[in-house]
Amino acid sequence: MSSASLTAAAAANASRRGNVLGRRVLIGLAWLAFALFLLLPLYVVLSEALKLGLGTFFEAIIEPDALAALKLTLIAVAISVPLNVVFGVAAAWCVTKFEFRGKSVLVTLIDLPFSVSPVIAGLIYVLMFGAQGWFGPWLSDHDIQIVFAVPGIVLATLFVTFPFVARELIPLMQEQGTQEEEAARLLGANGWQMFWHVTLPNIKWGLIYGVVLCTARAMGEFGAVSVVSGHIRGVTNTLPLHVEILYNEYNHVAAFSVASLLLLLALIILLLKQWSEARLSRLKSNADEE
Repeated sequence: MSSASLTAAAAANASRRGNVLGRRVLIGLAWLAFALFLLLPLYVVLSEALKLGLGTFFEAIIEPDALAALKLTLIAVAISVPLNVVFGVAAAWCVTKFEFRGKSVLVTLIDLPFSVSPVIAGLIYVLMFGAQGWFGPWLSDHDIQIVFAVPGIVLATLFVTFPFVARELIPLMQEQGTQEEEAARLLGANGWQMFWHVTLPNIKWGLIYGVVLCTARAMGEFGAVSVVSGHIRGVTNTLPLHVEILYNEYNHVAAFSVASLLLLLALIILLLKQWSEARLSRLKSNADEE
């Protein structure tokens, strides 16, 4: 073998070793960042929650104000997520299946909550439905309370979460096209039949993924809900707001105990997210193979 060939082989081996070393360094840095920014905070939350034992931990969770906060959080999720599903599916259907004037405006409005601060969104509801707001006198005359009550919390949660389902479905439905719906139409199917038997089976895993993201965002919302809730303990406090109140009262063990409950709900949502994401990726890979 010539010296030139030996030199080229040595250079290739050195380059290969350098690539392996660089890859290991990057992987190590990724794991370090994961440990510092994710695992360490989780450890701190759990260790602080259990610092005084399991008895104190469970007392903080089953305390009436904590249960009321959990109930209100679940109510907000139970109302906002189905409404977001209806809106997201309808918006994605309109954007991907039809051409109409104002389509770009609709897509822009869907993304609006991503660019508007949740605090500003809550303030808008206060200015509209508060006692001194645009509709405040009329609501007061009819004994209807929105701000500092459950309806305001639901509205704030709706605002910050409504893009998630639509934004997950729009690219998926654009990729799938309209051929199957057109074939179903030629076979005599009406609009509802096309949706239930053609469109919905094709988007179900993307829809589940969007619902999971929407649920996670609804449970953890703080800014907009904080503005419209009034922080009425046991009445308008969600779990994140209850954690803030406990921490501000220097009741750190109870605060971290309730935070660990939020953490448990988040882990369940994360598992559902990973499962739906895996099914969605498998569906896309099968579609690419076909």
